[in-house]
Amino acid sequence: MRILVLLTDAYGGHGGIAAYNRDVLEALAGSGSTAVVALPRIASQPAGAVPEGVDFDLSATGGGARYVRALLKHLRRGRFDLVYCAHVNLSPLAWLAAKWAGCHWMLAIYGIEAWAPKSRRLVRMSSSRPDHVVSISDVTLQRFLAFSGVAPAQTSLLPNAVHLEAFGIGQPDQEMARRLDVVGRKVILTFGRLASEERAKGFDEVIGILPRLITQVPQLVYVIAGTGPDRGRLEARVSALGLEEHVRFTGYVAEDEKADLYRLADVFALPSKGEGFGFVLLEAMACGVPVIASKVDGGREAVRDGMLGRIVDPDNPDELAKAILDALSEPQRIPPGLEYFAFPNFAARVRQLVASVAGSAQKLEV
Repeated sequence: MRILVLLTDAYGGHGGIAAYNRDVLEALAGSGSTAVVALPRIASQPAGAVPEGVDFDLSATGGGARYVRALLKHLRRGRFDLVYCAHVNLSPLAWLAAKWAGCHWMLAIYGIEAWAPKSRRLVRMSSSRPDHVVSISDVTLQRFLAFSGVAPAQTSLLPNAVHLEAFGIGQPDQEMARRLDVVGRKVILTFGRLASEERAKGFDEVIGILPRLITQVPQLVYVIAGTGPDRGRLEARVSALGLEEHVRFTGYVAEDEKADLYRLADVFALPSKGEGFGFVLLEAMACGVPVIASKVDGGREAVRDGMLGRIVDPDNPDELAKAILDALSEPQRIPPGLEYFAFPNFAARVRQLVASVAGSAQKLEV
C-alpha cells in the first residue's frame, strides 16, 4: 500500500499535533508493507531520524508554492492507495490529490481547529467531503459533526499514544531541580503552549488559586512549562499577585528533557477549556505523577472519565483547589489501565483503520 500524507509538521516540529503525526507515520511504517510519502508544511528544527519506509520530503517546506510543487511531483510519480490529511487547513489539497490519484482520503482532527466552521470557503467545503474522519477525542468529533455534514458512520476515534518506555517513575533530576529552584519544594506542573489567542490550558486557573494553596502548603511552587506569546501577560499577573517566589517559567523544553521535568512534579494540573485531548496527561501519568484534567474538554478522555486521574470543572476554583491538595498527598504510581494508550495499541488501531478506509484487501500484520 502507498499512502500520501499531507501534514503541517512532524519530524522537526514540536507540540501535540507534530507528536501525533510522528506516531501515525511510525505506525504506518512499522507495518512493513506500507510505503509512505509525507509532505510537511514546516520543519522548525532538524528532522532527525525518520522511520524506514517514510519519504519525509522536506522540499515541501518553505511556502505554499513549494508545497504544491512537491505534491504535484509525487502525484505524477506513481499511484497512491490513500491520502491522509493531517490538518483541516490542508483539506482542499487532500481532496484534490485524492481525486487526482483516484483513491479515498481521510481527515484527522484534533481540537479547537475543528470545533467551528472555518472562515475560508474552500476549507469549509472540502473538510465536509472526506471519505473518513479520524478524531483524537469524542469532544472534538461531536463539535465537528455538529456543523460539517459528515455522517457519523464515516468517523472513528483514535486517541493519542504514549511511549511508555520513554518515561517511567524515577528520581528527580537534581541539576534540573536546582536550575528551576525547586529543590525541597512541592511542585505543581502544567506543560503546554502559552497561547495568547486561546488562554485555554488552565494556567490562569491555577495561578488564581495559588495564594490559598500556599496558605496550606507554604513550600508550594507552580512550574509553567512551554513557550508562547502569552508568557509576558502571565508573568505580569504573577508579579501583580506577588507570587514570583512561587511560580517558575521554564521556557522551551526539549523532547529528551520532558521525562525529567515530569519527575520533578508532585501534581500535574491541566484544568483546561480547549484541549482536544491533552497527551501531556498521558506522559505525566507514565512518570507516575497524579494528574488533574478538565471535565469540559478532551482532557477527561485522556484520564478515561476519571479512571486514571481526577477531573474538575476549571471554572470552579474550590473544586480545583481541593483536587490539587488531595493529589499532593498521593504517592507516585503509574495508574493501571494507562496501557490502553500505549503506542503498540495505537499502532495497531492506525493500521487497521487505514487498511479499512483504503479498501485494501491486503491483510496488515498488527
